[in-house]
Formats: sequence, C-alpha cells, structure tokens
Amino acid sequence: MSCSPEDLNKRCLELAAKWQTCTQQGGIDSFVEFAVSVSSLTAFLESHGLSGLHQSAHSLEQKVLSLMDQLMDPSAGGTLPAGASALLGVQVQEFGARAQAFIQGHSSHLTERRHTPDTAPDAAPLSTLVPPKKIVFVTDTPVAWKDLVAQVGFFHVQVELVGTAHNLPSVPEPAMVLVDAAQRPLGAFVAQVQTLRGQFSASHIVGLNVGIDFESQQRALSAGCDACFATGAQYAAIMARIVKLCSNEEEAPYKVLVVEDSKTAGALIRRTLSEAGMDSLAITRPQDVLTALAAYQPDLVLMDMYMPGCTGVEVTRVIRQHAEFLSTPVVYLSGDSNVALQVDALRLGGDHFLTKPFNPVILNAVVKSKIDRYRTLRRTMLHDSLTGLLNHTTSKQQLQSAINAARLDGSGLCVAMVDIDHFKSVNDTYGHPMGDHVIRSMAWLLKQRVRKSDAVGRYGGEEFVVVLPGSTADQAHTVLDRIRGDFSRIRHPVDDGWFSSSFSGGIAQWNADLDSEALLKRADEALYRAKRAGRNQVQVLQPG
Repeated sequence: MSCSPEDLNKRCLELAAKWQTCTQQGGIDSFVEFAVSVSSLTAFLESHGLSGLHQSAHSLEQKVLSLMDQLMDPSAGGTLPAGASALLGVQVQEFGARAQAFIQGHSSHLTERRHTPDTAPDAAPLSTLVPPKKIVFVTDTPVAWKDLVAQVGFFHVQVELVGTAHNLPSVPEPAMVLVDAAQRPLGAFVAQVQTLRGQFSASHIVGLNVGIDFESQQRALSAGCDACFATGAQYAAIMARIVKLCSNEEEAPYKVLVVEDSKTAGALIRRTLSEAGMDSLAITRPQDVLTALAAYQPDLVLMDMYMPGCTGVEVTRVIRQHAEFLSTPVVYLSGDSNVALQVDALRLGGDHFLTKPFNPVILNAVVKSKIDRYRTLRRTMLHDSLTGLLNHTTSKQQLQSAINAARLDGSGLCVAMVDIDHFKSVNDTYGHPMGDHVIRSMAWLLKQRVRKSDAVGRYGGEEFVVVLPGSTADQAHTVLDRIRGDFSRIRHPVDDGWFSSSFSGGIAQWNADLDSEALLKRADEALYRAKRAGRNQVQVLQPG
C-alpha cells in the first residue's frame, strides 16, 4: 500500500462532502459531481492496491452509475426516488465506516515500504533497507508448498503458513493471502474467501488449485479473489505474481495533453481529469502541439475537433507524421454528432470520439482505458518478455540518457554488466524452463535491490546491464556484491532436490571522455576479468 492514511482519509472525506451536497441540493449537477468522486476514489483504491476497499467502492460505483442513468431520463424530473436515495445513503455510510475502520486500525501500517530510501548508512545511496512484505499461505498441505515458500523468502518476502481453520489477525494486514483450494469442497473454499475479503481491506487474495472449470473460477472471483491459479499451475507463474505485488515499483501518474482553444473548456477538462488522479497540460494553439508533445510526453491527447484555422483531424494527421508519436492515443471532443465526421476522424488517426457536453465519468473511463492499453503496448515494445526488464535497445537508450544527465549536472555514474555463471550447464542439466526460471530470479533480485532511479535491463541471454546514476564505483560494488551473495544462496527446486547458481559482475565508472559504447565495453572487460578470476565475484575496472 503506497498511500498515507492522511491521503486516503482526505479522499474519503471528499466523497462524504460530495454526498452531503448531493442530498442537500439535489439535481443532476450535484449527483454527477458525486458520481465523479465515487469513480475517482474507486480508481484510486485500485491503483494503490487496497483490494477489499476497491471492491466495496466498485459496488458503490456501479449503483451510482445505474442511478445516474435513471436521473438522466427526462421522465425522472431530475430527482431520484426517495427510496433509492435512502438505500444509496446506506451504502455510502457502510463504505465510509469500513474505510474509517481500516484507516484507524492501520495508521501505523498504511505507509507501506514501496519506496526505496535515497540514502542508507552502509552503502549510500544504493542499498534497499526496507522491511519485508508479508504474505500468508492458507493451506492444510504446507509440505506441498515448501519449495515455493523457500523461494519467496529470498526475495525480501516474509511467509506465514496457516491452516484453513486458523483465524488470521486483522492487523497488520498481509500484502497477499494465498488460499489453497486443494482437497476442499468448493463451497467451503468460497466461504473462506468471502470471510477473508470481509476481514481484509488491502490484502490481495489469490486462490490456488482452483478448478479449471468455469463455475469454480467464477465463484472464486465473485467471492473476492483478485486472481486464481488453476490446479497444476507452475510455481514460476505464482512466484511472478507474488514478486510483482511485493515489488517497489509504482506506476507514474497518467499524463494527458488537452488541445482546446477555449480556456474555459480546457480548465473544465483538466479539473475532471484531476479528480481522477491524472496530470494534464492544456494548450490553446494547435500549432504548439508538437512542441508540447516533445516536452510533456503525454500518454494521450484530448483533441478539440474545431479550432480557429485548423481542425482536430488536421492536427492529428500532423502528429502521425512523427514516428515517436505514431502510437500516442488521440481522443476527439466535439459538439458535432455527425456520424460521417466521426468515422472520418477515426480513419485519419484518431482512437475515440466523445461528444460535448461530455459525461465526466465516461471521459475519465475512456481516457484511462486508452492509456492502459497504450502503456501495455509500450511495455511490450520496451521491455523483455521473459523478465519484464528493459530490453537491449531500451537499456542502451537509458544509459545514454544517464550520461547526458551526468554531463549536465556533473554527477557520478556507474554501469555494471552481470552474467550468470555456467548458465549453459543449467539448461543442459535441468532444461530450458528451469533456465528461464533462473533468469527470472536474477531479474527479480536485481530489480528489487536497486533504486527506482536505476535502470536494469536484460542485455541478452543470461546477461544483464545495470545503470547506476549518481554512484561511485565503491558504492556500486557494495550493492552488486551484496546482490551476488544473495543470488548464490537461492535454492532452485528440481525434482526432490535443489540447485543453486551464481553470477559474475563487472563495473565501470563513467568519465567525460567515455561515450555509452566505450562505457559498456569497459564494464564488459571488468566482467570477463571476474570470469577469468574464478567467477561468482564482482570486479571494478579502475580508471586508466
């Protein structure tokens, strides 16, 4: 959980204030404001991992949006039936009570350790000194999970095994609760998930050994599971889910460029986006769009259709002439409902069409869904599919960006090349799936133990690159050597036994005479010195 109790409480109080205004003033406008607040809070809870509260808020959101449809009906006269309003008020109070109970009971635990401190006493500023995340396995067959439990422990995750009849304490909440459905009646499993969902407001609940049939999956998800793994699911897939949830990564806020010649309309759009937690920049001159795109790097463009001397379609056609903006989503806003115009706009580079006056809830939902897909596409393009790390090309781009920044501010910079020792023998002895598992383990450990400002990429095969801005060679060596030691202690389960692996690393420190290729070459030279010296060590190539 990456938000503070104060932030969550502030948003809940804003929701309560919107509801009070809605009940006092009545009318469509105040109800729409309330609906936007509910929708925004729902998205906030989802993005911050408060799974139980998110499900409660989502239920409230669905009720509010269905009532909004009724309210928009001309025959309704702009008011809700008294009974519907009273029932909605009860649901609002129930959600508020659950949220406040969570805030009060977890004020000392809510500020979760998703961020990495900039400095640390023994290896400033690169080490990660944060308490481990806690997960709970609810199972009556703990022996079946011993290998997975042992694996998880190496990735800064604390594991507790409890029986299905055991009552879990509510505070502090674990980051994840994994519930084993093996050898249990479906009804008993579903009932336990429902109990846990009512008990925990933040924990992700994951079903294990859930039947592959539709009914089992549907009932598990409806009861409150955030995800299900069917019987026979590979440990690697479950491990990936655990490591991802317990990682230090946070997604950057969504960024929207608003191209709207009316300052009033632009301000209204930006306020709507802001209420949903999105950043935005508004420009009134379409001629400035390329400059704004390059400087602001938005995830999406909201484009007015008609502007002085230029249409939105014409602006989009110009945008699409530039390769770097070819996939940036463009959503049109227009008061013209002409179908032929909309079809033409979409054919000429647009991604969606919304008519004015826009429904703020729909606007935010469309924008977020388009950005989600855009970011997924970019992740696919920029990241390695096996590990989720930066791919070869993106790693080199990140290194060049770090060098450019170091030239400007005079800060230090190191780059490390890391290679898994004797990796071919792992593939030959245990098979390529186990080799992939070792590579993923290496990737998870590297990503988990460095700062957000560092860049970690899979350079190729079993080789990785780590870019460490603002670091000295000694600091980089301290951190990489600590990771090396931790990686060598990981036990990879195979059949009835296990094996371990190790890596070698080479570090080079940047100076103003080195470009990116020369710096990588020096790090690679240091890596091969480590290999020749016996492997399972990290060496630094000294300047000279």
